[in-house]
Order: sequence, then structure tokens, then C-alpha cells
Amino acid sequence: MEYIIIPIILLLILAIVGFMMRRKHVAIIAKLEHEKLQIQHKPINEEISKVKSLNMNGETEEMFERWRNTWDEVIDVHMTKIDSLLFDAEEQINRLRFKKARLIEREIEDYIQKCDQDKDKILEELNELIGSEEKNRIEIEQLKEYYRSARKTLLAHQHSFGVALPALEKNLETFVQKFDEFDVLTNEGNYLQAREIVISLNQESQQIFDYINDVPTILTELQVKLPGAVQELRNGQREMEEQSYYLQHLELTEALNKYEKEFASLKSGLAALKIAIVKPRVAEINEEIDHFYDLLEKEVIAKNYVDQNCDRLLSSITNIIASTKLVGEEAAYVQQSYHLNEKDAEVPKIALKQLEALQRRYDLLAMRVREEQSAYSSLQEELIEISEELERIHEEQEHLSNTMKKLRIDENKARTQVEKLKKILQETDRILNKANIPGIPEEMDARLDEAAEHIYLVMQSLQEVPLNMGTVHNNLNAATLCVEDVNAKAHELIENVMLIERIIQYGNRHRGTNPKLNMRLTEAEEAFHQFRYVKALEEAGTAVEEMEPGALKRIQEIVAEETMSK
Repeated sequence: MEYIIIPIILLLILAIVGFMMRRKHVAIIAKLEHEKLQIQHKPINEEISKVKSLNMNGETEEMFERWRNTWDEVIDVHMTKIDSLLFDAEEQINRLRFKKARLIEREIEDYIQKCDQDKDKILEELNELIGSEEKNRIEIEQLKEYYRSARKTLLAHQHSFGVALPALEKNLETFVQKFDEFDVLTNEGNYLQAREIVISLNQESQQIFDYINDVPTILTELQVKLPGAVQELRNGQREMEEQSYYLQHLELTEALNKYEKEFASLKSGLAALKIAIVKPRVAEINEEIDHFYDLLEKEVIAKNYVDQNCDRLLSSITNIIASTKLVGEEAAYVQQSYHLNEKDAEVPKIALKQLEALQRRYDLLAMRVREEQSAYSSLQEELIEISEELERIHEEQEHLSNTMKKLRIDENKARTQVEKLKKILQETDRILNKANIPGIPEEMDARLDEAAEHIYLVMQSLQEVPLNMGTVHNNLNAATLCVEDVNAKAHELIENVMLIERIIQYGNRHRGTNPKLNMRLTEAEEAFHQFRYVKALEEAGTAVEEMEPGALKRIQEIVAEETMSK
């Protein structure tokens, strides 16, 4: 049985595979036939016939014949060949010769691709030809209208184009020749060649129309505006030099002479329609001339500034020299009573040397103003620099003067603060002695002595001659921190004593019934009478809290309220 079943299974497998392969190739053949029919049924001949509405001459006739021959070849030759190959492929599939069928299918695909490419190329060239005819017809009319408009403009405004008129007219004449050439090519059916002329004319027309727009403006600049501006600058230069302005540093005469020579070459360039060169250069000259106007205006503004501030600056220098000397004298006097740091003490001396240098700079500046051989703009810059330096020195003197005035104020504040600290320390000592406590701990006595020592150091530093306020401030800050600390510690000590007493009073109710509490409170009382208040508070508080959790917090709140009420 095994020998029979195995061959049967193999035959079944081969049959299934063969069936599936045959089904696959049948589908491929159906797809190829569908693609063939799509190409075959395209109305290409009807599309080609549209060309007959054009002039059937020249390249139009040639392209028409070529398209028709190509399509005839596709239908009569290639399609026939494809039908034959499809029949062969089906026969090979029926015989289960799938490898040969695949070779034929690839050959069919190549034919179909070739036919499809021929079809697309015909339609593309056809659309290009018909589109070119339509575009040519529309655009040539626009170009002719532009030409007539440009021609009319040149005739009506010849004076506006000046030297550029002959070149513009010559350029327009080439349009007529190209219009005629376009008509000839169109009549001969050479629409694509005619299209090239239209494209060329479009580019040339844009350029010539730009020229027609630009030339009058540029010509006006070269003949009227720029020469007028040059003459205005010459007149302005002459008038300002007559009014004692020094303008040689501007090199204005050389620049204006160069412009006048350049105007002639720019006109020649305009006559040759070198607009791309002439137009930007005219714009540059305009900017340069505007810059010269700005420079002349700057000189006028500078002269006004110098006239208004030169004498005033001399007065300022004199006044600041006098005030600096007074500040120096004041510093010498203040140093008898107060200590000034070396930098502050040297400020008046350094300032006087700087002022002497500024005085020399000013004298040189005043001489340059009188000689009238310097540009007012440079004189203004020098004047401003001297003024700024003078202002800086003046501010330094003001700062030093204010610092010296502040020394006396700071001294009075320090003395007032010392008296305040002494009162706080006295009050601290008073409340400690007045308080109902067993005694004052040695640590607190030491803190009180330390605070008193700090106050003494401040008072000693205030007695020094000359008085060093830096030392005074340092000592005063240390004394303030120490006195405030001892005052806070004293209040804390008194509050702790009150708290200890309340805790012990609260715990006394349970001492008879609670031996452990009694022992802890006894230890607290011993520490209390030895002035060890922190230890006493710790022992008593812990004992009561262990006996009754939360009791310590309630007692603290009661004591706090009593302290605030006092």
C-alpha cells in the first residue's frame, strides 16, 4: 500500500502546483490583453486629425505624416505581433510549459511598453504643436500691442529719452523683422520654430520696456538733479569757507570734479543702453552726494556746538579747579578729626593734576578754534571728550565731599547707638536681678561682661583722634550683636525659670503616689538651686511628660501667655 499511496500523493501535489501555476499565467495573459486593448482603442487617429485645422505645411505636415505612420505601425504591425504572441503563450500554458510561457509574456510586455511610449510621444508632440499655435496667436498680438505702445511713447516723448533714443528705436526695429519672420513660419506650418521667436520676443520686449521706463528717470538724474546737487554743494562749500569753516578734510572739490567727468561717461553708457551699469552707479552717486550734505550739516552743527560751549567749558574748568582745591582743603581739615583711607585722601591731588592736563588740552583747542584751520567736527569731538573727563572729575569730588560729610553723621549715629546699647544692657541686668530666681548662672554673668566689654571698645574707638569710622562700625556691629544676644538669652532664662516652677508645681500633686516622678523632680530641684536651669528644665519636663503625655505643652502655653501679659 505504501508504494501505491506515495506516488498518488506526489501526483496530487504536482497537479495542484500545475493548476495554480496555470491560473497565475492565465491571469497574466488576461492583464496583458487588457493593456493591449486599451492602447488599441485609444482614438489617436482622431487626435492626429486635429492638426488638419492648422497650416498643413512644413514641420506640421512632416509631424502629421510621422505620427500617422508611427500609429499605423503600432496597430498593423505591433498589435498583430502581440496577438500572435498571446496565442503562443496560451498554447504553452495549456501544455504546462510555464517557463516558455514566461519568456513569451516578457516579450509581450516589451511590445506593449514600446507601443505605449509611441502613443505618449505622439500625444505629447501633438499637444505641444497645438498649444504652441494657440499661445503664439495670443502672445504675438500682445507683443504687437506692446510694440505699438512703445513706439508711440518714443515718438511722443523723444526729449525724455535723449541720447538713448537712437538705440531704443534701433531695438524696436528688430521687432518688425521678427514679426514678419513669425508670420512666414506660421504660414509654412512651422509653429514650433515660430514659438521660439515668440519666446525670444517676450524676453526682448521685457528688457526694452524696462529701458523705456528707466531711461527718462536716469536721464533726468544725469542732466538735471545730480548736476544741480553738485552745484549746490559747490555753493554751500564756498559759503561755508567764507564763514571760516575748514572743509579740506572732506576732499569735496575733488569728488565733485570727478562726478562732473563721470556724468559724461554715464550718458555714453546710457546711449549704449548699458542700463545694468549706469542705473546702480547713479544710485551710488546719489547716496554719496547725500553723504556730503550730511557732512556739511555736521560741520554746521559742530560749529554751533563749539561756539556755544567753548567759553562755557573754560568757565567750568576754572570752577572745578577751584572746587577741587576747596575739597582738598576740606580733606586736610577732616583728616585732623577723622581717618580717611589713602585712596580718598589722594583724590584731590590726582584731580588737580588731571585738571592741569585738561587745561592744557583746552588751551590747545581754543588756539585751534581761533586759527580756523581745523574741522569743527573734530573740535566738537575734542570739546566733548574734555567735557566728559571734566564731569568725571567733578563727580569724584562730589563723592569725596559727600563721604566726608557723612563721617560726622555716622559718628553721631554711632554715639546714639552706643547709648541705646548701654540702656539695653542695663535693662537686661535689671530684669535679671529683679526676677524671682535663685541666682544668675556664671555663663550669663560672662555674657553680660562680654557685652559690656564690647560697648567699652566702641566708646574707646570713638575717643581716638583721628577717628577711624571703619573701626567704629566694626566694633559697633560686634557690640550690637552681643548685646541683643545677651538680652534674648536673659529673657529666655527668666521664661525657663517660670516654666520650671510651673512644671514642678504641676508634678507636686503626684509625687506622693509616683516614686519615679518624685525622684526626677528632686533631681530637677537640686539642679534649679545650683542655677543649672537647662538641666532642671530637662529633668522636670521629661518627668511630667512621661507621667502625663501632653502636659508639658499645656504648661508651656500657660507660661507663654503669662509672659506676654507682663
